[in-house]
Amino acid sequence: QVQLAESGGGLVQAGESLRLSCAASKNIFSFTAMGWYRQVLGEQRDLVARISFGGRTNYADSVKGRFTISRDSAKNEVYLQMNSLKPEDTAVYYCNAVGDANYWGQGTQVTVSS
Repeated sequence: QVQLAESGGGLVQAGESLRLSCAASKNIFSFTAMGWYRQVLGEQRDLVARISFGGRTNYADSVKGRFTISRDSAKNEVYLQMNSLKPEDTAVYYCNAVGDANYWGQGTQVTVSS
């Protein structure tokens, strides 16, 4: 059973930064891709950023130039550096891993005040 544990969420003001971390219970290169999604209560869960096995990244248009996804294979961790945060970035952020199944973390709340 794969476990993903997010950390790093919190309350910040607009313009500030946060870095989310996702610790995986197995080698992250065993996954086809890993990513970050976010969800606002009552809305669908949307892709924020994704990194493939080969290192290709893609981002939601709303975060391009502000957010960066990266990984540390030695630690089996994936990160989301979020800069210039906006109130509309407020959501629960989930780590995702795609392998033999689709795995999710428990989520971490990010709140950006104006």
